[in-house]
Amino acid sequence: MPDEPFGRLVVVGQGYVGLPVAMRAVEVGFEVVGFDLDKDRVGLLRRASTFVDDVSDAQIALALSSGRYVATCDQKELAGFDIAVICVPTPLRDGTPDVGSIEKAGRMISHHVAAGCCVVLESTTYPGTTADLLVPILEAGSGLRAGRDFHVGYSPERIDPSNRTWQFHNTPKIISGVDAESLRVVREFYDSLVAQTFAVPGTREAELAKLLENTFRHVNIALVNELAVYTHGMGVDVWSVIDAAATKPFGFMRFEPGPGVGGHCLPIDPSYLSWQVKRSLGRAFRFVDLANDVNDHMPDYVVARAVECLNARRKAVNGSRILLVGLAYKSNSGDARNSPAIAVARLLDKLGARLCAIDPLVDSAAVPTYVEMVGCEREHLDGADLVIVLTDHDVVNWDLVAQRSDCVLDTRNRLRSGNAERL
Repeated sequence: MPDEPFGRLVVVGQGYVGLPVAMRAVEVGFEVVGFDLDKDRVGLLRRASTFVDDVSDAQIALALSSGRYVATCDQKELAGFDIAVICVPTPLRDGTPDVGSIEKAGRMISHHVAAGCCVVLESTTYPGTTADLLVPILEAGSGLRAGRDFHVGYSPERIDPSNRTWQFHNTPKIISGVDAESLRVVREFYDSLVAQTFAVPGTREAELAKLLENTFRHVNIALVNELAVYTHGMGVDVWSVIDAAATKPFGFMRFEPGPGVGGHCLPIDPSYLSWQVKRSLGRAFRFVDLANDVNDHMPDYVVARAVECLNARRKAVNGSRILLVGLAYKSNSGDARNSPAIAVARLLDKLGARLCAIDPLVDSAAVPTYVEMVGCEREHLDGADLVIVLTDHDVVNWDLVAQRSDCVLDTRNRLRSGNAERL
């Protein structure tokens, strides 16, 4: 770490996690290299064109004009860094964590590791990845020793796309290091970027904290999803039940049901924890397994309810025109990764439905070819045999949806019209 307050920062991965880190670092004064292997992505960044909900074209343009940000695919640009932050994807492959991108990033960075520099991993992963996987790669490529010659830490990302209240700079940041000096350097770095940091004893604790955060959400969403299935069968309005329970000022936290879970965290992170417990202890993490089972089958339940809605009108799914409102995995985001709405569309297509969808935020390239993208217009609402609300973007004209839709299945409790059947 240099004596001056800011130095040269390399951010490996310029997606939903890495790009906000890079933009904030430029803002506070770092010289930033945004590295990504995706040439198309780098090309967009060089043209100040965003593909991330929380970063605008204007922010990228400002970073480029400052002369302190460069987007590149060239590994030579990695040289001379003071700090490197790894923000690469860590998907599941057949239920097993794929940390190949971390290994690849580590090998690329290792050849540029110099005395006094710092490498921080932000990618979600299982406990032990930083110390047992990344550190040996960095040491092998550099010939230096972590802790003695250079610093290594882990700080889990907490990006929540489209959240206008809690963004990168004001969300508390968990930090850790492989030793005390590494923690000091990691703290100094993140203290310059965010309002609050919270140190934990080691990198394993930081890695596990991230998994706990999302497992907590996953399990509680599964609880209300399963409750929604059973309350419907009992003739009880689950939304009224949740509203009532949420009036308790202690001992209860509101979670809401929906068509399933999606995005880059909930469908993946809890399974990382379950996999690690099974591998390390030979035990099943039963809460995670149950939550996976409930949430993974919510798209099936939504389709079953859609069948009920159409049957009540003496119509079959096969040949019916079904309009899906919202394809992103969460409201006010264009992110359709692992979206349950896409899973619902796939199931309906297999049953022979004619599908169209309204989602002004999702890139059409992320939408299956059997789904026709349309605007929120009367002709499309009037012509639908069934409208299914899957994502409740604020930009949708909900008054028009309520007025012009003859038959609605609302999985998000967005509509209160008499003809809307709720999940």
